[in-house]
Amino acid sequence: MQRQPPGSDTECCCCDRQDWISRTEELLCPDLLRMATEKLKNSKIIFVVGGPGSGKGTQCERIVQKYGYTHLSTGDLLRAEVNSGSERGKKLSAIMEKGELVPLDTVLDMLRDAMVAKVDVSKGFLIDGYPREVKQGEEFEKKIAPPTLLLYVDAGKDTMVKRLLKRGETSGRVDDNEETIKKRLDTYYKATEPVITFYEKRGIVRKLNAEGSVDDVFVQVCTHLDALK
Repeated sequence: MQRQPPGSDTECCCCDRQDWISRTEELLCPDLLRMATEKLKNSKIIFVVGGPGSGKGTQCERIVQKYGYTHLSTGDLLRAEVNSGSERGKKLSAIMEKGELVPLDTVLDMLRDAMVAKVDVSKGFLIDGYPREVKQGEEFEKKIAPPTLLLYVDAGKDTMVKRLLKRGETSGRVDDNEETIKKRLDTYYKATEPVITFYEKRGIVRKLNAEGSVDDVFVQVCTHLDALK
């Protein structure tokens, strides 16, 4: 029986990891990998950018459910690789334990592998929280493919602080306190503004007003995705 890529269209990138590993192992042949990477250039690839508390994760879940896109988060991919116990995972674990940044090439290799594993069955790809800086976007295009759209989930600073504080009441996360949240948001804005400016020049940024309800924001999302051919 032919082995399928990880999970169904409504599952996250970390589901059925063994299937994913097997599929990418099949594609280690340079010719097969090159052919699969070529297919990615014809795929819908959407960068999803938004601050902590903007609601971008919730919107990604909705998009997966309605449009059959594959939702990929670099953080999820890194954690899954480390937990897998693979050689690459062991190297990543050692890097992170030292407090060092994972090399961009490694992150892109993992993104490409995950996308290649789903390219034949996915309707498109949501790259969550990426790119965080212009260089990351440029390298993604060189190694994988150019993005079709960048969805900018834009909520005001006060709104994001309020949402994160509310989450902090039940999450138990040590970073869900007002002082830390404001620092995170300052870092986010400094990193994001150049990225938005860079892609606005290409005409592919679609800004979402994320102040309203989940349903209100998703109506905006659908308008932009339905317009894609």
